[in-house]
Amino acid sequence: MASVETAAEHERILREIESTDTNCIGPTLRSVYDGREHGLFMEKLDVRIRNHDREIEKMCNHHFQGFVDSITELLKVRGEAQKLKSQVTETNRRLQDDGKELMGSMEELQLCRVQQRNIATTIDKLTHCLPVLEMYSRLQEQMRAKRYYPALRTLEQLEHTCLPRAGQYRFCSIMAENIPKLRIQIRDTAMTQLRDFLESIRKHSDKIGETAIKQAQLQRSLDSSVSTQPRALIGRRSRKEAAAATDSGGHGGSPVSEQDSGILDVEDEEEDDEVPGAQDLVDFSPVYRCLHIYTVLGLRDVFENYYRKQRRKQARLVLQPHSNMHETLEGYRQYFNQIVGFFVVEDHVLHTTQGLVNRAYVEELWELALSKLIAALRTHSVLDQDNFSPIPVSTEQEYKHYTSQFPLQDPELDKLPFPKKLPFSEFVPKVYCQLKEFIYACLKYSEDLHLSSTEVDDMIRKSTNVLLTRTLSHCLHYAIKKKNVGLAELVQVIINTTHLEQCCHFLEEFISNITNVPPDTANATKLYGTSTFKDARHAAEEEIYTNLNAKIDQFLQLADYDWMAAGQGGGTLEASDYLVDLIAFLKSTFSVFTNLPGKVAQTACMSACKHISTSLMQLLLDPEVRQISVGALHQLNTDVKECEGFARAGPVAGFQGDTLLLAFSDLRQLLELFTQWDWTTYLADYGKPTCKYLRVSPHTALALLEKMRETSRKNNVFAQFRKTDRDRQKLIDTIIKQLRNLIAQHHA
Repeated sequence: MASVETAAEHERILREIESTDTNCIGPTLRSVYDGREHGLFMEKLDVRIRNHDREIEKMCNHHFQGFVDSITELLKVRGEAQKLKSQVTETNRRLQDDGKELMGSMEELQLCRVQQRNIATTIDKLTHCLPVLEMYSRLQEQMRAKRYYPALRTLEQLEHTCLPRAGQYRFCSIMAENIPKLRIQIRDTAMTQLRDFLESIRKHSDKIGETAIKQAQLQRSLDSSVSTQPRALIGRRSRKEAAAATDSGGHGGSPVSEQDSGILDVEDEEEDDEVPGAQDLVDFSPVYRCLHIYTVLGLRDVFENYYRKQRRKQARLVLQPHSNMHETLEGYRQYFNQIVGFFVVEDHVLHTTQGLVNRAYVEELWELALSKLIAALRTHSVLDQDNFSPIPVSTEQEYKHYTSQFPLQDPELDKLPFPKKLPFSEFVPKVYCQLKEFIYACLKYSEDLHLSSTEVDDMIRKSTNVLLTRTLSHCLHYAIKKKNVGLAELVQVIINTTHLEQCCHFLEEFISNITNVPPDTANATKLYGTSTFKDARHAAEEEIYTNLNAKIDQFLQLADYDWMAAGQGGGTLEASDYLVDLIAFLKSTFSVFTNLPGKVAQTACMSACKHISTSLMQLLLDPEVRQISVGALHQLNTDVKECEGFARAGPVAGFQGDTLLLAFSDLRQLLELFTQWDWTTYLADYGKPTCKYLRVSPHTALALLEKMRETSRKNNVFAQFRKTDRDRQKLIDTIIKQLRNLIAQHHA
């Protein structure tokens, strides 16, 4: 029974071996060895192998004949294949030999086609590039010939038309990059030519004005029936303008040529006996050219503003009379010629440039010229001739002569014996008389106007106001601002304007008397003389303060403090020499101020003291002064005491108590704090209204104390007192730290 089961098991194992993957045959074989019947299994395995071998052999015998037949047929095909191969090889050889010539022709044809396409492309590109190069060459030629207006047009066409068509080439990129630079070059060159024109026209304004005046005189001298010469003048000018228009291509107002000629053309005057027109003397092409260029660039407003600004500046220079103009008739003639020449040029520009200047602009300049001209003619000479000294009178006759010219009312002066001095200078009666003459002239002018008395009165008052507020006011301010006017002259100007201000109501009465219109009439115009003279007086006062401070600065520049000076033990210090001289100057100066209004003298004195105090404080805190010794502070303290003595002496009357000493209070408290070393009081009472050193800023104290610390660190003179020096250095460091904390607290 066991053998049957074993045989069945072996049969199953053999089937598994035949049907199972070789990777999984291991467990099957292990089961054979586990059953310990492997010998029997091997026998059955051999039998099974032999059976399979017989089956294989039968199958091979069955198919062997077909295999042999197939091999025989294959051998026959091999021979035919060799023949076919030989034929194919020969055919390929003959085909390659025959195709070489064709392939060469095809390659040549392809190369010709490529060359033909490249030529066509090159021709197309050159068609677009040549105009660019030609136009750029034309542009360069125009720039070399200084024909900037056509160059600007060429530049615009090149940028917007030719370059976009040409394509992206390096030379096109370079041209495109140069276009803004060329525009700037053209703009700057045109502006340079305009500046040269303006400079030249300024220099030749007198020649232009002289020619215009001659022409006007010539036309006025001609009888109405004799008009050949003006016609000849006009005809000649018309011919010139027609020729200019023809040369410029018919564009009115454009340059005659791109090459600037001289601004003055005097050949006609040398060749002909006729007086040329003023416009014939001037080449305006730089103006037209620059205007057109800036218009094309879209900068016309910039050009108009620049031109008007520069001409306004030149107008002020032209209208400013020379200092020696009043000495000779030729000075007046040159002054008038310059003014006429200026307006002749502006009138021509007004009528030929279509908006570069307008009528309102010219009228504005004319109003300015009118006021300046009136000022120069009416009063300027009076001021130049005045000696700014009180008028001495020796006899009663002289006294009555001046009081008849000017309404002086001073009972105390009347009582004084001769010789005596009037408080004002010659300027006052002369100005008063000229004002009355002007009023008379206005009255005479109104005689043929058929105006009512009220209208005449109003016209005279308004005209007088114009004279006062424009002409006289300008002349007074001009006299005050002159460089050679000293303090004594300014004092006299203040006295003069005070008397003129007081006499304004006499002018009011004078106008009412000659017009028979009461001054209290409704809507009557009031004279502005009071405000005019008051403004001039205030200007003179300010000039006094400025000049006085400038003179003080000259003395202070002589200050030469030894900031490292050692303290003089027990010795008495003397005030610095420069300060002694300064105090002497102030005393003599304020003695001249006795005739000034009290407020002016007091303000001048207070301003001077404050300026001295501020300047000394600046010297003390100057960043360049890095070290300051106690000895230097004592010397400065001595100088401040000298200033305080001057202030306490009352150089100018009217100060109450020690008011003038307040100017030195900041400096005084600072010096006392350091010379007395009273830091305990300062730190304890800081911020309180009753603080002893209320005017000492902790920032100022800290800055000065740091300079003293540097001195203490580097001072090795008293080597034997090293411990004392160290203690003082520690004390200074402690105070500096406390000051910084104090500043931080109040800042927070």
